[in-house]
Amino acid sequence: MFEARLLQGSLLKKIIEAIRELVVDVNIDCDEAGLKLQAMDSSHVSLCALTMRSDGFDHYRCDKPKSLGINTLNLSKILKCAGNEDIITLKAEEGVDSLNMVFDAQNQEKISEFDLKLMDIDAEHLGIPDTSYKCNVRMPSAEFQRIIRDLGVLGDTCTITVTKEGISFSSNGDLGKGKIMLKQHTSVDKEEDAVVIDMQEPVELNFALRYLTLFTKGTSLGPTVCVSMSPDVPIVVQYPIENMGSVSFYLAPKIDEDA
Repeated sequence: MFEARLLQGSLLKKIIEAIRELVVDVNIDCDEAGLKLQAMDSSHVSLCALTMRSDGFDHYRCDKPKSLGINTLNLSKILKCAGNEDIITLKAEEGVDSLNMVFDAQNQEKISEFDLKLMDIDAEHLGIPDTSYKCNVRMPSAEFQRIIRDLGVLGDTCTITVTKEGISFSSNGDLGKGKIMLKQHTSVDKEEDAVVIDMQEPVELNFALRYLTLFTKGTSLGPTVCVSMSPDVPIVVQYPIENMGSVSFYLAPKIDEDA
């Protein structure tokens, strides 16, 4: 028996909205520690990883490890039926091939119940190596989204460079070229507005803007985003979820400018 109740139902809606265009058929692995998801996009260029710890739920029970095969597009359609203030309870009985979802309105005057058919998804479990990155940058998630959106009008490749001066994003295309740089600044009224750079050595890598744009759908998950880079390894764009876990996106760098 698996059962999890989330007081902030809108959080689950935001998580699925953040990943559904990147990964469609996914296995959500449940155990006593919480929920985990790891899936690659169809082109095997990027990877999405979700962690939701059990202590972030109002109520959580998982008698034995279970894998829920879910189509994120179908789940998104059902979650649209839930109000942003609704309490969402997920249940999966042993031997039943569906995920039961109950949406409780805060005023307790409306209860909606849906069953989503589970799928048998044959996906290899990907071991994400524990890498220590040469550059780690924490910045406001809305600022990251704005930069990626602005550069998207110029070309299809974004060059991300981290030096002691700051983090810069640049793109070069038929229309022209652009560069946006953020300098480290920590003297801010709100901690989430800070740009914090932890750098062991400068790194410059090229990435497909199409994927970075999809990653920015995680902006609604929280006020900050963490970007981690090392030479010749995938970038990590991580959106921490307060008191719960995180959604992380991994993207392999482009090998050369014309790739």
